Amino acid sequence: MTTSSSILSTTENLPRVLIVKRPAAMAVLGDRFVASTKFEILKAFESPLPLPAFLANHSHSVSAVIAPVAAPVTADLIRLLPNLRLVVTTSAGVDHVDLVECRRRGISVANAGSSFSEDVADTAVGLLIDVFRRISAANRFVKQRFWPLKGDYPLGSKLGRKRIGIVGLGSIGSKVATRLEPFGCQISYSSRNQKPYDVPYHYYMDIEEMAANSDALIICCELNEKTMHLINKDVLSALGKQGVIVNVARGAIIDEVEMVRCLREGEIGGAGLDVFEDEPNVPKELFELDNVVFSPHCAFMSLEGLEELGKLLVANIEAFFSNKPLLTPVL
Repeated sequence: MTTSSSILSTTENLPRVLIVKRPAAMAVLGDRFVASTKFEILKAFESPLPLPAFLANHSHSVSAVIAPVAAPVTADLIRLLPNLRLVVTTSAGVDHVDLVECRRRGISVANAGSSFSEDVADTAVGLLIDVFRRISAANRFVKQRFWPLKGDYPLGSKLGRKRIGIVGLGSIGSKVATRLEPFGCQISYSSRNQKPYDVPYHYYMDIEEMAANSDALIICCELNEKTMHLINKDVLSALGKQGVIVNVARGAIIDEVEMVRCLREGEIGGAGLDVFEDEPNVPKELFELDNVVFSPHCAFMSLEGLEELGKLLVANIEAFFSNKPLLTPVL
């Protein structure tokens, strides 16, 4: 029997929307994150029942799923929900959703659109500045009381006029570029397709060539079969001993084993990482390195951004069940 706390509404005629795992935004904003009078939320994560039993109880009543990255919408899950019609992700990326199965079943998919673009772009630039200027390392230097003992702190490098290569000039990548322009950075990019002629940045078809002509790479593209380990040994080698890599996209876009080796052996200059290949596990070999800065996949998280996301999720779901177009359609 499902507890009352696992259901946000008691109106039987409303469409039912399943959430398997609590989204980060819901942990911050509570039930108001996706509050609506037009659909009912089923919160599997609050039920005392094991997930298979919970799904068995509700399988035929679920019309939509809200899917955080931590709760993949696999073909197996889709098969358990015969009346599923809509998947809405809490992220811009949809690599945790089986799009092939959704397409086969005729299930619509919507993502978070550009809800997080500004926050992620801010974090990307922040990580870049931190690595070049050695801010986090300098903070540790002072807190560990090395300043009186060791004197002047080792020099960092200036960001101004650096050559920055952006991998993926979409919503996030474009905002990263505009934030870097006032620093006088020379910006180039690599994307699936060259942007229109009014985009003022140099385009590289070949990422290895862009790396060879950059002081830093910032990863902003989506993860898919073509971008898995896109940043490999050859790209890292081309980036060189002074080169910095920043990743605010998905961990698996970089060959993490190769990146760890390059950082430990001094083959690249540093890294700012918000995402990792096996989250929440971070390669322990990197903990001792002062030229590596971490954040726990939180580039997208700000109160304002989470509130905007909640409004978008609700708007997409309400639009779908009102037979209106999705605001941020993927399928």
